[in-house]
Amino acid sequence: MPANARLPRLSNYVLRQLAGPIALFCFLLTGVVWLSQSLRLLDLVINRGQSAPTFIYLTLLVLPSLLVIILPIGFFAGALYGLHKLNADSELVVMQASGFSRVQLGIPVMIAAVAVMALTYLCSLYLMPLGQRTMRAAVLDIRADIGAAMLSEGAFNTPADGLTVFIRELAPDGHIRGILVHDNRDAKRPTTYIAESGVLAQTSGGGRLIMMDGTVEQANGNGAQLSVLKFSRYVFDLDQFSGQQRQSQLEASDRYLSELFWPHFETPPKNRNAINIFFAEGHNRLAAPLYCIAFALLALAAVTSGRRQRGAYALRLAIAAMFAAVLRIVGYGAQSMAARNPSLVFLLYLIPIAGGALALLDLQGTLLPNLLERLRGSTPAAAT
Repeated sequence: MPANARLPRLSNYVLRQLAGPIALFCFLLTGVVWLSQSLRLLDLVINRGQSAPTFIYLTLLVLPSLLVIILPIGFFAGALYGLHKLNADSELVVMQASGFSRVQLGIPVMIAAVAVMALTYLCSLYLMPLGQRTMRAAVLDIRADIGAAMLSEGAFNTPADGLTVFIRELAPDGHIRGILVHDNRDAKRPTTYIAESGVLAQTSGGGRLIMMDGTVEQANGNGAQLSVLKFSRYVFDLDQFSGQQRQSQLEASDRYLSELFWPHFETPPKNRNAINIFFAEGHNRLAAPLYCIAFALLALAAVTSGRRQRGAYALRLAIAAMFAAVLRIVGYGAQSMAARNPSLVFLLYLIPIAGGALALLDLQGTLLPNLLERLRGSTPAAAT
């Protein structure tokens, strides 16, 4: 790399000081939100007899959709904290005294913002729809796996409507001891299968429960008659309960960018506003990462602009945090508005650009200091 293309040492130092807090805040926020989102998959995994690796695999597929939301927020929190720490340790004062300008300070902050923005685009445009599609297919396979849902010994399981299964003991080698299967699809002729042993088998035709040494009891005439048939070996078809798993219509989060702007429907969508929803989602994926740039400028303005008195500085940080939160919330509201009225889609881009422009104005030393002066000046008047 040419010497003139390298960052100055102070810029490298600032970038390193920012990288740690940004990574930490993104990790903490991702962990909290990821845990809360993964709990909704826990019930599915437990009830369907899936393993811990399957649960981890499914939760990993959810991760990109969470990162699209978390990365800009985690970047702002990390950048604000990192710059505040440099300021609290008087390192920014020393840098400015040595001739390190505010523009030079902003370069590593913007480099970090562009890096996080690129990662957000990667998650938004590719990893999120890929993960959502893969998870949808995996969930359909789990729900269709009736055999796995039955492998819970000592409990009455209902893996499908009209089917109740009880297994007394499941041996390590896969053999089952003590089987009761109650088929109540036809309420007028319920059938009960009782067997001493059995095994689950996967055949070319699907899942089968092979029962040995048992009886088939069927009630006829609304329970007036009971017929009993003994068997030494009976094959019970499990696929008849799983049914044909139909691939439902892709949601907005499942679609790639081209499929959002030019959607194709195999069947008419249930929601008549689906095309507008996809259109707004596509533009939101392009606009959401821009908040990283706006948040970078906002963090710079909060730490480096205005007076350095402790009270004014703390108030400036609080206002910056509140402004960032309001900016992002308004952005989500704009997406909802654009879904109802596509002509308002420009708001998705205008909000982060306007937020960055206001922060840039404050970096010039006019906006936020004047606002603070007005707040401080109005306090005595309000008291009188």
